[in-house]
Amino acid sequence: MKLPFACPGPNTGWKIDWDAIDSPPHTAWIEPMKTCPQDPVYHAEGDVWTHTKMVCEALAGSASWRALPAHAREVVFAACLLHDIAKPLCTRVENGRIRQPGHSPKGALMTRTLLWRHHVPFALREQVVALVRTHQVPFFLIDSPSPTRRLIIMSQTARCDHLAQVTRADALGRICEDQQTLLDNIELFETLSREQDCADHPWAFANPHARFLYMRRKHRDPHYAAHVEHRCEVVMTAGLPGCGKTHFAEHELDLPLISLDAIRRELKHQRTGDQGPVLRLARERAREYLRKGQSFIWGATNLRRDLRARLIDLFANYGARIRIIHVEAPPERLHRQNNARTGDDRVPAKAIERMLNIWELPDITEAHQVDYVVYGERGAPQVISRI
Repeated sequence: MKLPFACPGPNTGWKIDWDAIDSPPHTAWIEPMKTCPQDPVYHAEGDVWTHTKMVCEALAGSASWRALPAHAREVVFAACLLHDIAKPLCTRVENGRIRQPGHSPKGALMTRTLLWRHHVPFALREQVVALVRTHQVPFFLIDSPSPTRRLIIMSQTARCDHLAQVTRADALGRICEDQQTLLDNIELFETLSREQDCADHPWAFANPHARFLYMRRKHRDPHYAAHVEHRCEVVMTAGLPGCGKTHFAEHELDLPLISLDAIRRELKHQRTGDQGPVLRLARERAREYLRKGQSFIWGATNLRRDLRARLIDLFANYGARIRIIHVEAPPERLHRQNNARTGDDRVPAKAIERMLNIWELPDITEAHQVDYVVYGERGAPQVISRI
């Protein structure tokens, strides 16, 4: 088992060991769910933990889930167990109604950090994260303005047939008047994903540039095979401080590097506070390379998707091919490497903890290519590429 909690299986008679799950260290995130209320219109069963247990029990009783390979059962079960992990943080009362806006994306961030701390393998972890992030989509996709477009984009990161299993269990594990409507919408979601041939794999574009342009242009035909003609390639690094991204870029890529850390040292600028002068100088140097059609590396943490998007806009406007290299290391190695830094290059541990709250991994909807460089506790990394 690769998860930090036991997944039911044929050897357990498909029974969930709730005593083992609801015990340290998991009580830290389970206890807030036990006291977190929900809107009785949609969740008459009560608190979030009661709902979560009902969802997992509904999944464990599902013949289609039991028929999955063991590793897929683990992914779907973990997603069901963690799908509402962020509701306690997102709960508010508006006009007398209980709301939990944004709990899916926030839950994805919390799930990533939780599973990273428990050394869950990268691929398994990110499959779970994707399902948590999108677990509400099948409820409402069919009523959205562009359901096919949203499905195509979502299929690049989340496996739709597994997502349908999570969402169906979510619907069955509650007491509400619109349960049948939710189940009907899930069936429509499954039908659409089969029609678009992306139920168990990402929707296939003609080439990476066609995918890149489709993600950036709302009304673009996904079937169009875009002409590929790049003037240069910009490699953007991403990752927490101390993960080894600069070391990897300098040793594996024979390209000039624009490093925000190096510019801070050059300008004698503090890591905290206004970073405007650092970013302005970095952007001007990037434009110099772009005007010449010179490939280069943009080296920074780049943890947030919206911040990466601004840079990608700049690079793409000059006709560059965009490649993102995300580098990560397990917690112990990351902190060891960060502590080995000198002076202002060492990032306070509390600052890294705050960064975990915005740790959005880059994905293939952002670039022409994404490489995931995953270090273990020791030794060389594993490199996983999506093109």
